[in-house]
Amino acid sequence: MQMLQRRAEGEPAAYLTGEWEFYGIPLKITKDVLIPRNDTEVLVDKAVELLRLKNENVRVLDLCCGSGCIGIAIAANCSHCKITMADKSPEAVRISKYNVNLNNLAKNINCLEIDALQPPPRLVGRYDLIVSNPPYIPTGDIPTLDSSVKDFEPIMALDGGRDGLDFYRSIIAYWRSALKDRGVMMFECGIGQAEYIKEMMVKGGFKSVCSIKDTQNIDRVVLGIRLED
Repeated sequence: MQMLQRRAEGEPAAYLTGEWEFYGIPLKITKDVLIPRNDTEVLVDKAVELLRLKNENVRVLDLCCGSGCIGIAIAANCSHCKITMADKSPEAVRISKYNVNLNNLAKNINCLEIDALQPPPRLVGRYDLIVSNPPYIPTGDIPTLDSSVKDFEPIMALDGGRDGLDFYRSIIAYWRSALKDRGVMMFECGIGQAEYIKEMMVKGGFKSVCSIKDTQNIDRVVLGIRLED
């Protein structure tokens, strides 16, 4: 009865059961992390496509990893890759570690507590691909979100600052240095944000900057290539 009451009050099913599936992969989900959305599969599709063209010993960094859904999906489909998943939230890192073990991918994935708004610590090294689905909801829009989101999902994982672009600015500015020559930086973004992010990436020195549409014809992923100066 308690679970029915919670569902009637709008609590998402993923938090009630503590389970979710993303990209065909089982995940533990708690209120410390966002519930993975189908939109994010567009990011994983493109990442997997690019990574399958590369040789062995490929390094991938998943910033703002949350539940770990992106990094785990990549690892499950690209066994030649070594993944580092990072999040500022210690609770999210704990959940991502649990999900790594749940899917028997501990040999491929390392989880770290790192703030994507700050320059990368030296320990992270350099990567062939950096992927991120950062917080991108403008602060002022959060009260207008559906109650199932604003009342239950972690605000820290939603709030992208005044215009929703704070994390993109910081990651583009600070984390470009963590990419190898010809390394790729790839983001998920919200509706109407792609053009701003592409402009930031071009100004930040990225080449071949482009966007990829989701199944609803919305620009959902933005990516660019770092070339050594």
